[in-house]
Amino acid sequence: MGFAPGAVADDAQSKQWYLGPMQAEQMWKVSTGRGVKVAVIDSGVNAGTPSLKGQVLTDDVPASVAYHVTDDYNGHGTTMAELIAGTGAGGGLKGLAPGAKIVPYRVEFEDLKGGAEERKKTPEPTDAIRAAADTDAKIINMSFGTEGPSSKEQAAIEYAASKGKLLVASVGNEGGAGGEISYPAAFPYVLGVASANPSLSVSKFSSFGNYVDISAPGQGFPGWCDAKFRSYCENANGTSSAAAITSAAAALIWSAHPDWTVNQVTRALIDTAGRTWAKDKPSKYAGYGFIRPRLVLQDSHYDAGAGDVDPLAKDNGGDLLAKSAATPPSQEPSAAGSASASATSQAPQKTTTGGTSAAGSTAESPGDSNTLWIALGAAAAVVVVGGGGLAVVRARRAR
Repeated sequence: MGFAPGAVADDAQSKQWYLGPMQAEQMWKVSTGRGVKVAVIDSGVNAGTPSLKGQVLTDDVPASVAYHVTDDYNGHGTTMAELIAGTGAGGGLKGLAPGAKIVPYRVEFEDLKGGAEERKKTPEPTDAIRAAADTDAKIINMSFGTEGPSSKEQAAIEYAASKGKLLVASVGNEGGAGGEISYPAAFPYVLGVASANPSLSVSKFSSFGNYVDISAPGQGFPGWCDAKFRSYCENANGTSSAAAITSAAAALIWSAHPDWTVNQVTRALIDTAGRTWAKDKPSKYAGYGFIRPRLVLQDSHYDAGAGDVDPLAKDNGGDLLAKSAATPPSQEPSAAGSASASATSQAPQKTTTGGTSAAGSTAESPGDSNTLWIALGAAAAVVVVGGGGLAVVRARRAR
């Protein structure tokens, strides 16, 4: 796939508004994500962009799902990879974990072109999830979704979770159309990520509901939006980007603490997230709050708790790793888990990337938490879901 040298806007990184407030430069002095591999299950990853040269490990992709993994047919997967581990070279996007490596998977989405033969050769997302689960990639990023659950996909998710992988997925861009959260984000054992915008508000397009686990930047910065890779498009908005940045945050933490389990990395993300509400009452808009990996990295004595206890066991319907220790994971979905498990279907679903989306209107529910408390730099800020701006309530020393 061709790439036009010098055609990338030279200010892409300057438009990544979250790098400053999240104190990325300070975090990179402690961890860059080195030693952590992130499987990106998407539209493929163009390994030839300046920002991704040397960052993509094609040899790590199992042969069964290795078809054209670096042939990105819509630019989406390459954007996710750059947001995770891009070096920023050539004026490109800078990943939050520039020391991490990307393992690319090219799967079938509804905009895949090439006819029946191409679709036959291109793996389904479930095949890629299972393949990635059997590798040494620690994190599986899934910036895509379908309208309804499938038992085949649920079985693949449970298999990957039983292997100790951190599963991260976008919740969807249906905030202006009822807010329905897509799968796999709505499955147990998957960290569902909502989007926040440059005003530090939850994006109006971001889907909402009981399956939102965490929130991260997903709006207001550039991204690739076609297969030509000549220039970025402005405002490549979507919960897809929020999921990728969350995967990168996890890579930073796991790199700094390579002996931690998936439970400890997940707990660290949740415990340090910015919020105004009680941790045991997550918001349906922002989950447990806005990611703040800095608080883990800057505290050399941070206690991530027990490695064999799932911090989301209550939400997940039990601790899958504990159950797997007693009974090997089945190739079929278990009856345990979310209420949707009994309604799973084998029928084909339209799988789409959670990419560019126009902002819609966010519905609000009386009594639901709809603000984030984010300690960024020296000030504490209240972040309003779908709101019109940033209200600095009081200055304080950052933790």
